[in-house]
Amino acid sequence: MVKPGLPKLIATDLDGTLVRSDDTVSAYSHEVLDRVRAAGIRIVGATGRGPRLTSLTRNDIRAADFLVLAQGGWVLDQADSSYLLRSRLSGPALAGVLAQLEAAVGPLSVMVEALEHDDSPLWGDYDPTWRYPVTVEERPRAECLTGDVIKAFASSSGLHVDELLEVARRIIPAEVASVTQAGLDYLEICPANVNKGTGLAVVAEAVGVDPQDVLVFGDMPNDLPMFAWAGWSRVAVANAHPSLMAVADEVTLSNDEDGVAVYLDKLMSR
Repeated sequence: MVKPGLPKLIATDLDGTLVRSDDTVSAYSHEVLDRVRAAGIRIVGATGRGPRLTSLTRNDIRAADFLVLAQGGWVLDQADSSYLLRSRLSGPALAGVLAQLEAAVGPLSVMVEALEHDDSPLWGDYDPTWRYPVTVEERPRAECLTGDVIKAFASSSGLHVDELLEVARRIIPAEVASVTQAGLDYLEICPANVNKGTGLAVVAEAVGVDPQDVLVFGDMPNDLPMFAWAGWSRVAVANAHPSLMAVADEVTLSNDEDGVAVYLDKLMSR
């Protein structure tokens, strides 16, 4: 039974929010999350990372009961390692989205995430500036889009990612694909009606928690849907994107200052 006055479920983004700039999560953060879970509060890691990064994600948020992956398209129940949701976007639909975008902004560099096993490669145009370790199998775009995909990454040499996202939101119908950006300088193209809010809704329904009892933490535009969905409080880290700051109920310290853990430590001490 959760103590009155506390949320019943806490969801946090990982990269840029819980995870520090050196790609680590502090022992302090892990300890605080363990205390939160011991108090009966469910914990969810909500990330843009696809299922190919499940092992890494589990290590970064060891206390998590559920993982919301791939911008909300995949939902993993950690108790029995079973998926409550697995969403994919058809290759032809993605090809159409990319054609519309390139007609509006010019050529795009594209990488496709299609495989789900741990450490699967991405396919498409290799980008030497990609900040995380990854194997990219260089393939012609048509070959990348012959089957369903988990999501795709697209970048423009002439537009900032926020500008590219603005164009994409204007011209890509929501019933065709979801678009967002997570701080990687890439537009992310996901299945229709997929976002972190919809992914968290799957978790909440599974465990019988009302959105009004959910506390969320984030830092980038891909966290906006879960900020709109959750009702207990929406907390941005100090390094958050301006669009998230604009809708946050509260601001905690930055990811490099363990802002999520500091907030939760104070919350549990009330």
